[in-house]
Amino acid sequence: MSNNSIVSRVENDRVLVLERIFDAPRDLVFKMFKDPEHLKRWWGPKGWEIPVCTVDFRPGGVWHYCMKCVDQNLGQFFGMESWGKGVYKEIIEPEKIVYTDYFSDSEGNMNDSMPSTNITMEFIDLGEKTKLINRAEYVSAESLKTVMDMGMLQGITETWDRLNELLESMK
Repeated sequence: MSNNSIVSRVENDRVLVLERIFDAPRDLVFKMFKDPEHLKRWWGPKGWEIPVCTVDFRPGGVWHYCMKCVDQNLGQFFGMESWGKGVYKEIIEPEKIVYTDYFSDSEGNMNDSMPSTNITMEFIDLGEKTKLINRAEYVSAESLKTVMDMGMLQGITETWDRLNELLESMK
């Protein structure tokens, strides 16, 4: 697995597993997921910014954010906002984050017409590198297909590329 590639696989028709190795220590990679000021710098695909990002990083706490397309080259997406909400279930610093991810509105109300996801992120210490394993479990194969058809894999690849760029700049 090279540094810049995501390895993905589907398990049981409804669990998407993504893996990538980052050339940064585990504590630093983990910190990128808990601090709203860091998240604003890399979360979302290319051409999108995070104008709103609040994080209450504890079990039962909420991460609420808005992704806004600011790249005119993205055509129909330019100006679009996409709100998300995560509810943390378990945090073992710096090893694991478990949360449920929802599409939401600006008030944090869940969008029931879109699939929610149970996310388990594992941060594996490889010395000066970190292997990130993201398990996204959906209620059905159809729910997984819905987000895949929306371009989720491309979006997470670009998002993790942005994280990698930020980590590189911090060396």
